Amino acid sequence: MLDPTQFKDWQIAEEAEKTMLSPEQWQEKLGLEKGEMIPFGKTPKLDFIKIMDRLKDRPDGNFVEVTAITPTPLGEGKSTTSLGLIEGLGKRGMNVGGCLRQPSGGPTMNVKGTAAGGGNALLIPMTEFSLGLTGDINDIMNAHNLAMVALNARMQHEANYSDAELAKRNLKRLDIDPKNVEMGWIIDFCAQGLRNIMIGLGGKKDGFTMQSKFGIAVSSELMAILAVARDLKDLRERIADMIVAYDKYGNPVTTADLEVDGAMAAFMRNTINPTLCYTVEHQPVLVHAGPFANIAIGQSSIIGDRVGLKMFDYHITESGFAADIGFEKFWNVKCRLSGLTPNVSVLVCTVRALKMHGGGPTVVPGRPLPEAYTKQDLGLVEKGLENLLHHLKNVKKSGINPVVCINSFATDTKEEVALIKRAVEQAGGRCAVSEHWRYGGDGALELADAVIDACKDPVNFKCLYPIEMPLRQRVEIVAKEVYGADGVDWAPEAEAKAKRFESDPKYADFQTMMVKTHLSLTHDPTLKGVPKNWRLPIRDVLVYGGAKFLCPMAGTISLMPGTGSDPAFRRIDIDVNTGKVSGLF
Repeated sequence: MLDPTQFKDWQIAEEAEKTMLSPEQWQEKLGLEKGEMIPFGKTPKLDFIKIMDRLKDRPDGNFVEVTAITPTPLGEGKSTTSLGLIEGLGKRGMNVGGCLRQPSGGPTMNVKGTAAGGGNALLIPMTEFSLGLTGDINDIMNAHNLAMVALNARMQHEANYSDAELAKRNLKRLDIDPKNVEMGWIIDFCAQGLRNIMIGLGGKKDGFTMQSKFGIAVSSELMAILAVARDLKDLRERIADMIVAYDKYGNPVTTADLEVDGAMAAFMRNTINPTLCYTVEHQPVLVHAGPFANIAIGQSSIIGDRVGLKMFDYHITESGFAADIGFEKFWNVKCRLSGLTPNVSVLVCTVRALKMHGGGPTVVPGRPLPEAYTKQDLGLVEKGLENLLHHLKNVKKSGINPVVCINSFATDTKEEVALIKRAVEQAGGRCAVSEHWRYGGDGALELADAVIDACKDPVNFKCLYPIEMPLRQRVEIVAKEVYGADGVDWAPEAEAKAKRFESDPKYADFQTMMVKTHLSLTHDPTLKGVPKNWRLPIRDVLVYGGAKFLCPMAGTISLMPGTGSDPAFRRIDIDVNTGKVSGLF
């Protein structure tokens, strides 16, 4: 084991891969039968249908979710903690595995870096994981962009041909409104220059001239569909219901209307099978789906959880962003759709985040941390505990057993840690310190023991609201109960949309996917701690017909991030003699 204070993540990954089991050895270790593992270099896929058919009668293992308090812009280390917990449970001799999201090429090549964890709580093979894996995102890009090809070609043909000429080509006029196109194109990079574009420039043979846009690949509704689909049949049906645009009378135009849904499903056929990766301590980790955590569910897939719970006695998954967003969607959407009951939710916090919520200086990525975050300050920690206890209370409302994990940094003091532990225990929660980043599984034993202990407790799981509740009431209860708002203020256009959705039976089973910043319990990212006397503004409601999401928007969300001035790709390179990649983090 290399010391992460002395070595980079890619160096730790490279060292761990020297003793990594082969796919054939993993097949034997996991007890998989012939045909249940699909070869793909170092990262084979698992045949979801075959494994679930064989293990359908096996009882599910313990289901553990990892979330966090409201983070600093640097994050709380949920992926690192998820991997550290898997390693810690492995050290305790448990049959453990997990399922994490696939990273997007945008953050990997930008400021955030890959989602492989860090230090000795790291996912391998890191290069394959970070650079496309087994091609699921590429399949999603092809399927999504094919829908846009179909749309633009259809608009061109309808503009150039009469109804009689369209009929000769076995086409009916869809009367698509060029000013009401829902979808855009996607690419898996942060490319701010593609947020708003014009296409079809030239002559009438060069497509339909219209304003268009690009989003990052993981923002595609197809990625959201992959995350919530239960099987291939469900995936196929949802793809057909995707809304591409609206006609001139306001009616939705779907991929089925464009007759492109079957071809899109063909591109997506292999994406339902999770990919097998590993921790640096050689425990299995499935990787499947990677949807946005604001407009979408921000979780790895239901399929991955279904497989993992059959294969492992302890199955670990992670929710994107803080507990007010990621855990709320896990609680009220993912669990409802999957029918799975979690045993434990691990709530990750750091001393530095608590200090920020207690009134500490602004934290800016890429700049040194202010001195307040590296020196003991019990006053800031104590004030910041309000945010942690707010999230802890929400987890307890779900009936899931909470375990608070203090993700340890070298600058944390014993007094600061003791203060956090006392507060959590007084609030009726378990609390553990974990040093997985530096020591891997050995550093996560206290956390692993707390999770094992919590899994023994009964669970009284319940969703926050019934699916039959009208949309505006759902938003009101989430705003008040989860965020701590006094109420909700609807913009006239948003309220008109909400009333229309509430009156149409077609939307009765659509899930509520709240959209707001992850940097505050409120809609304002500058407000830290637990703000009081505020109301949540909803300015619009987006609809995703295939994923079956209604997304109330409490702020402006860009589906295409921008690349910063010092992106990660400046430091990534290969060894021309070996082909090994360096510089990933």
